[in-house]
Amino acid sequence: MKIHEYQGKQLFRSAGVPVLEGHMVTTPDEAAAAYEKLGGKIAVVKAQIHAGGRGKGNIIDNPDQKGVVLVKSADEAKAAAEGLLGNKLVTIQTGPEGQTVSKVFVEAGCDIARELYLGIVVDRGASKPVLMVSTEGGVEIETVAEETPELIFKEHFDPAVGLDGYRVRKLCKKLGIEGAAAKSAFKFMTSMCRFFVDYDCEMAEINPLVITGDGQMVALDAKISFDENAMFRHKDLEELRDLSEEEESELRAKKAGLSYVKLDGNIACLVNGAGLAMSTMDIIKYHGGEPANFLDVGGGANAAQVTEAFRILLSDPNCKGVLVNIFGGIARCTTIADALITASKEVGFNVPLVVRLEGTEVEEGRKMLAESDVDIINAMDLTDAAEKIVAATK
Repeated sequence: MKIHEYQGKQLFRSAGVPVLEGHMVTTPDEAAAAYEKLGGKIAVVKAQIHAGGRGKGNIIDNPDQKGVVLVKSADEAKAAAEGLLGNKLVTIQTGPEGQTVSKVFVEAGCDIARELYLGIVVDRGASKPVLMVSTEGGVEIETVAEETPELIFKEHFDPAVGLDGYRVRKLCKKLGIEGAAAKSAFKFMTSMCRFFVDYDCEMAEINPLVITGDGQMVALDAKISFDENAMFRHKDLEELRDLSEEEESELRAKKAGLSYVKLDGNIACLVNGAGLAMSTMDIIKYHGGEPANFLDVGGGANAAQVTEAFRILLSDPNCKGVLVNIFGGIARCTTIADALITASKEVGFNVPLVVRLEGTEVEEGRKMLAESDVDIINAMDLTDAAEKIVAATK
């Protein structure tokens, strides 16, 4: 679950992480009023979308319009908001189609002495959260990681204890931070690590993290995502969810109890088991195709779920074929075959459908499909299935 920058900064403030004053607005006139309310000489108007790289992003119909604009008057704030609101912003993380800007954040300016990077994720290999910092703030961290990885410094910490002073001092030394800035860094970094754990975050990123002229560390950005499996502990965060920023088909799938991620290919996949779904996507690629999605119907899939899964898959205009790859274990092959027959009657298949069944009651399941009037291309193994669906879609 992702949230917007302005929402993240509200949470930061309540957790003791220093941020600047700012106001979320949805109209150009509100942006002008927000500038006046801030009362400073400069402010920044920022597009609010669930993607990074906004500062270097461009509006599709107006390449000169950036996603983050420095303004020095109410009129400039209004003009910047007009250029952003209702338009599609393309960044390094949105893809060429971009994302529509429906909100902007008008934030006060500050005296920036240095720009840094800070991020926290879970290191699964170490089974601990890891705090990452870099002197290369304000640029794509992906580029830094690829070209100059030695400029990214890491410290793991125990979630039950938090980040200790020794590790903060190590990072400050590597970043060249001392004096008042080092004192500020201790409070900032320890608060961020506590925030990450308390809110069950998957990622918390600040780029740029700035040190002001008087040595204070301030979050100039807030990119946060939460572990959805832990949201039962954070009911208050649900109201921060912006459904307009999420893929409609993924929301439908979640409601139906399906694990689904939309991709850019044209071969839809319906599989039971996350590992098998990943393998199915890989072998489609291996044989020259492009998967249109990740879809795990789970071990206990029923006819209603499979039917809804087909509705979601076939609603994708890019879908040119469907590969069903089922290993019957908890879900018997006969159950899946019956669900496929039911789905064909309720949804109707208008693209090639390749089905590979294996596992419990496989022969009975294959017989049910063969005796039905569903137009199916049968496959005996995964390689056979991938070859057939790639050929059918070409």
